[in-house]
Amino acid sequence: MTKAKDLRVLADVELDEKLEETKRELFNLRFQLATAQSTNTARLPYLKKEVARLSTLKAEREQTFSDDDGARR
Repeated sequence: MTKAKDLRVLADVELDEKLEETKRELFNLRFQLATAQSTNTARLPYLKKEVARLSTLKAEREQTFSDDDGARR
């Protein structure tokens, strides 16, 4: 599991790429589980938490950016 402090050092572009990659992997795993092609059910909660963690960091950065933008006005 990737720690939040390790993700905080990533650039915005890298964070977006990791989020999209994780979402894609989650989608593929759900599809595989639905079609009985995979039995790795333990990975599902891990990926869900990873998506939540990445989304939270992205939202924090957007909040910080909008707060900084509001202070300049």
